[in-house]
Amino acid sequence: MGTIICQTCNSAVDHFEDEKVTTYYAKCPDCQCSEKSEDLA
Repeated sequence: MGTIICQTCNSAVDHFEDEKVTTYYAKCPDCQCSEKSEDLA
């Protein structure tokens, strides 16, 4: 089982079948995470 995690907000984006446990980091599709983090800065 593999998991794709948003590198900005750390939420799970998707899960996929894999032979071993794997974690990939990406950005949420249509995610407002970067805009929120820029507002806080």
